[in-house]
Amino acid sequence: MPEGRDDPALSATEELALARLALDEGDLHHAAGHLAGALARAPTLPEVHETLARLAAADGGGLDLFPISHHTFVGAVVARAHLLAAAGRPAEGLELLAAATGHAPGTEWAGVPWVTASELVERLAPDHIARVLMQVCAALTDPVPRAGRAALTPYLTLARNAATVHPEHGLLLGAASALARRLGEVALAIRWASRGVRCQPSKMGEVWLGYAYRSAGRTRDALAALGRAVDLDPDDLAVYADIAGTLADIGRLDEALEWTERALARDPSFDCAVHTAHRLRHLRDGDLSHLVALADFIRDHPDDSHEHGDLAQCCRGRPWLGQLTPAGGPLVDALRQAVAADDIGIGGAVRLAAAAPPSALRTATAVAPGLRIEVAGAAKPDPREPRRPSAQRLWHFAEDVPTPALPAPSATAVERIAQVAHPAWPHPPAAYDAAVGLAGLEVDDLLGLLVHPPAAPASGLGRLLAVQDPSIWVRGVQVWACLGLLHQRTDEPWADSTRRRVLLDLVWGVEDWVTEAALFALITAAWVDPAVRSDVARVVAERLADAATVAEARPVPIAVSLAHLALAAPALDPDTTALATRMLGERTPRLPRPRNPLRRIWHRLTHRR
Repeated sequence: MPEGRDDPALSATEELALARLALDEGDLHHAAGHLAGALARAPTLPEVHETLARLAAADGGGLDLFPISHHTFVGAVVARAHLLAAAGRPAEGLELLAAATGHAPGTEWAGVPWVTASELVERLAPDHIARVLMQVCAALTDPVPRAGRAALTPYLTLARNAATVHPEHGLLLGAASALARRLGEVALAIRWASRGVRCQPSKMGEVWLGYAYRSAGRTRDALAALGRAVDLDPDDLAVYADIAGTLADIGRLDEALEWTERALARDPSFDCAVHTAHRLRHLRDGDLSHLVALADFIRDHPDDSHEHGDLAQCCRGRPWLGQLTPAGGPLVDALRQAVAADDIGIGGAVRLAAAAPPSALRTATAVAPGLRIEVAGAAKPDPREPRRPSAQRLWHFAEDVPTPALPAPSATAVERIAQVAHPAWPHPPAAYDAAVGLAGLEVDDLLGLLVHPPAAPASGLGRLLAVQDPSIWVRGVQVWACLGLLHQRTDEPWADSTRRRVLLDLVWGVEDWVTEAALFALITAAWVDPAVRSDVARVVAERLADAATVAEARPVPIAVSLAHLALAAPALDPDTTALATRMLGERTPRLPRPRNPLRRIWHRLTHRR
């Protein structure tokens, strides 16, 4: 369903006024269009429904004015639903309202008297009501956030009425339970589901009851109900995955994995069991290989039975798997203090043992120009020189002051990067997919973004970063620009490709935030293409070993982030894994959470997507 019509700026009142004017002039088609617009903006406004009734009276029911096609405007769908109910066809009307709710669950499409009237359920078959409730549930999160529940309460009223009139219909009671559970009415959900399985025992009834118990925190009862569901239908492997997930939630991982193995023994490619098994194996031992295997399965099985969130769940909040790491070093710490004090660094000073990464220095001087920066001496090896001979210099240095060596990117590049840049992503393959919109940019534009990052947008994200840590936006732009480089000339064989050559050049260039961004892009390539994993793992190992060697002579502000990157790389050798673990001060190679002084901002950022 399209979101709007030709003039989305019109309010419901304006649409209604135009509808009435067209109706008075006998222009029924224009009146219908404006009424659809009014319903889309104010679906429960009595005046809109009164005018719709007038239109129906003028056109013999009005249904022909609101035909349904594949791209029907949601307001027209809702108008047709109400006209169907008025014409004595409420079952069809209810289905259309449920479709509108699936399109926009936060809008109160069903908040009208004919839906909540007790007599409606007497005119509908209980099977039909159950199907409508399940249709609504399919569009909802579980649970629905408290703020979004009011728009859905008319359906709960419908369920209450139906359960009263049909108190022994198992399917209806189960579907009603599913809706009540999503809307936070857990006790009611248990009562309805319990009654349903008593009246008509079934696998789905036990599943609904198990879910209701689980939402109430009654795990033992939930497992018992789900176990009965398996007894009723041993071939439904999705229930095995549900039992495994429930056991894992209470820390019984070994038992949980037994259930996934039972499911996989029956069908090794069953997607729910595969996703759950990899997630639980990773939860048990922290081994990245389980997540990489899950990513491979997702790539090789694009037609899964439904969308799964196991990989995103495991990557959420993990350094470089689900977010970039905060920049490190005393200069960035001083920058954050200046931002917190809102004094542009006046009176502040920071003394560095070696030249700071150029991106850090540029960001600090732009945001906190009053900050006094001193470099103690000429550290060796010189951080202003590439770590290997470089074909592309990003920076010129006048003593310790960097300036971009490349021209600014085009306006198109600035616009594109602002649309995709974000410091968090579900998992590396999702980040790769999200960067495809940058594929049309030229390499020079993407390189220009690395040294000329645009200002943060005037959005909620941009404002949040501006008052918390402006370095996050700059690093985010660099990450996504490098992901854009990964989409350059993808028809070229990897070994001699432009994308590999340019990214390698950045990885071994001047020690900078760009180093991290380029290495992440290479690691992302390894996540999405098994054929390049050994090559990328070798690059990661060499770059980390180099950073460790340099760190013995002078501080390396990007060293911790490079170690996190290494632990996010597929097929990394054990020695490099051990090195990364030592650099992070971790005892085991389990994927660590970042030591993050900005925990609150990360929570807000990573829950925006």
